[in-house]
Amino acid sequence: MPDETPDDVLDPLVEKLDLDRKVRLLTGATTWRTAADAAIGLREMVFSDGPAGVRGEAWDERRTSFLLPSASALGATWDEPLLRRLGGLLAAEAVRRGVDVVLAPTLNLHRTPLGGRHFECFSEDPELTARTGAALIRGLQEHGVAATAKHFVANDSETDRLNVDVRMSERALREVYLAPFAAAVDAGVWAVMAGYNGVDGTTMTAHPLLAEPLKGEWGFDGVAVSDWAAVRTTEEPARAALDLAMPGPESPWAADLAEAVRDGRVPESAVDEKVRRLLRLAARVGALGDVPRRRPTRPAESPRHLLRRAVAAGAVLLRNEGVLPLDPTGLGTVAVIGEHAASPRVQGGGSAGVFPSAVVTPLAGIRACLRGRGRVTYTAGPSTDAPPEPLDTVRCTDPRSGEPGLLLRCLDAEGRELSAERRLSGRLLEPDLAPGTRTVEVRALLRPDATGAWTFGIGGFGRMTIEVDGHVILDGTHPRETDDPAIVHVTPPLHTATSLLERGRHAHLVARRELVPGAGRATVVAAAPPRRAPDQALAEAVVAAREADAAIVVVGTTEHDETEGHDRTSLSLGGAQDELVRAVAAANPRTVVVVNSGGPVELPWRDEVAAVLLAWFPGQEAGAGLADVLFGRREPGGRLPTTWAATLAEAPVTNTRPADGRLDYAEGLHIGHRAWLRAGTRPAYWFGHGLGYTTWEYGEVDAPARIDAGSPFTVRVGVRNTGARPGREVVQVYLARPGSAVERPVRWFAGHAAVHAEAGEAAVAEIVVEPRALRHWSPEEGEWRVEPGTYRLMVGRSAGRVEHATDVTLGTGPGERNA
Repeated sequence: MPDETPDDVLDPLVEKLDLDRKVRLLTGATTWRTAADAAIGLREMVFSDGPAGVRGEAWDERRTSFLLPSASALGATWDEPLLRRLGGLLAAEAVRRGVDVVLAPTLNLHRTPLGGRHFECFSEDPELTARTGAALIRGLQEHGVAATAKHFVANDSETDRLNVDVRMSERALREVYLAPFAAAVDAGVWAVMAGYNGVDGTTMTAHPLLAEPLKGEWGFDGVAVSDWAAVRTTEEPARAALDLAMPGPESPWAADLAEAVRDGRVPESAVDEKVRRLLRLAARVGALGDVPRRRPTRPAESPRHLLRRAVAAGAVLLRNEGVLPLDPTGLGTVAVIGEHAASPRVQGGGSAGVFPSAVVTPLAGIRACLRGRGRVTYTAGPSTDAPPEPLDTVRCTDPRSGEPGLLLRCLDAEGRELSAERRLSGRLLEPDLAPGTRTVEVRALLRPDATGAWTFGIGGFGRMTIEVDGHVILDGTHPRETDDPAIVHVTPPLHTATSLLERGRHAHLVARRELVPGAGRATVVAAAPPRRAPDQALAEAVVAAREADAAIVVVGTTEHDETEGHDRTSLSLGGAQDELVRAVAAANPRTVVVVNSGGPVELPWRDEVAAVLLAWFPGQEAGAGLADVLFGRREPGGRLPTTWAATLAEAPVTNTRPADGRLDYAEGLHIGHRAWLRAGTRPAYWFGHGLGYTTWEYGEVDAPARIDAGSPFTVRVGVRNTGARPGREVVQVYLARPGSAVERPVRWFAGHAAVHAEAGEAAVAEIVVEPRALRHWSPEEGEWRVEPGTYRLMVGRSAGRVEHATDVTLGTGPGERNA
């Protein structure tokens, strides 16, 4: 990274600024940029959303980005070197787009399977999340691009997310929810984002936690930035340790902060410290003076190859009764079944979305792998409950130019055209509006590929209409009923109507949205073909499966299920997908089910099929990476980063809905596998579970008999590959403290290491257990404490499968106190 800029260099720059210039730097100049000050050599810094890819400053399908697998898929890799390389890919994308600060990673936890933003978070476990996030941070920042740890803190569900007040014990806060952020600071993160929510009665942008422990105890020297529009008042965030209010130019700080300082309500020294931190960030990213931005080195592998490899690395093989990997040379016909095979979900819904240049579907990946060797048939099966997809270039033509796409027009109050342009998608989240625009209009010639009742939709607020061939099929006024920016600006509600179309006969579609103040400009125009008759579609799938040597069924969630701004109410796949799987499995014993979801779903048929492969939201190289796994080019490398329940009713932590504005984390320390262990019940699949294409035998475990509280220790585990293929094993270490004087989980995850070995060969996994795994927070003393005595050390393949256990004795080390 660039050399650090000391305070004695920054302080003279701060002194050159008067109060108004200082305050101007602390509020965004635009939605995605900070303010510049040429007199001190400061240029604007550009921010971009980042967990799934680096979108840049605009939502525009013509400006494509590399799309990574979802964060839940990356958490499933249990592969820190891979995450570091993916961080480097994000840095390269940021440099290409002129972005200085990437708003990633998300370090919130999978507290409950119903969390709507599950896909954007790594895992249920603070230690795994800490290690995964730190690796991505290092990969970004070693190339001079700032990472942003978010959303500080306890922003783990979406219901009432702008105002919810989270309540929890001090131990749970410290040991569980703050732990990944502490690790991010240890990794040197340059920015931390304060969330919308409150904790214990105080909103996070004004919370004392920004000062202690973030900046004090942990020593964070970067910028604490608000989530977008999360600053609601002037004085409280300014007196707290928030440094930058985004976006701008309007915000409570922009108008009132200088006045609050002059009135003595906010000390100017606090403003000086915020500016100093902002300048330090600018120096780190090359936005201050003559400090150059470091450009990423040329990668050893192409981005597409890296993303393809990441798909396989995060794919979790939940079940395999000898059917996988499929042998391409022994397959005459493979039946690929399910809507998600041809139209997969490659990313979650919400503000982190990007437009990839191309997506390899599972169907395309399977066809490419079997080209010239086997026949691939495709049957969609019964329709899912997915909403209509935005218009695209496959079915639509711009009626003015005749080219693929659609025509976007800006109209004034009298309906006169002010501007027009061809677009490639009906998802128009930030259309450029000509001055005086009153109405956004979308026109397209739709080429129906089926006869019947097509569904058309328009998303937005205000009065909206849809015409098909001159007939108005929808006309209504829909007021904005939420302040959630993700809904207003990214996923506005879709309103639908139907129209009968004839296959092959072009239909002229006109959709209009009248703009109203305060309701954004995001407009989505969508269309979907007639739903297939369920019985007939199911019968066609059964026939296809029966006539094939193997069947691959791809099922998954929809944008109704997993998206920012909404929590889930069910873990069901929805539609007739469960029925489809059971029918196909009954018709073909070699049925492989690929699950396309960002988080846990119920799999009631899991014991009735030959194999279950979890693909998550796999990013743009979805089909290529999945085909590598299905046909044995790569081993499924993933292990579950969160525990999967058989049914929602069995899950021990499911509360996402606040009562009177409060959401109580009553489970305390016990989330994920910890909650299952405390309840004494078995899930469908444990945290850490995942199969490969070989078998392993665990041998000798070498662990120190005595350990010191302040020092890491290493556990060495011998393993042997007893199968016929090379493979990778993830060896996991858990700890327990029988008879503890303080409340603890039954056992907790403490570390892991992956080993590779050829068939018949042995390897040694070396797992480093950090001191944080052995300490607990004492609310009475307000500090970390350790409890000397005997701990049970367990080596296993998941939280529910222990292969070896031994006792270790904990003493105390320098700087640690006994409990």
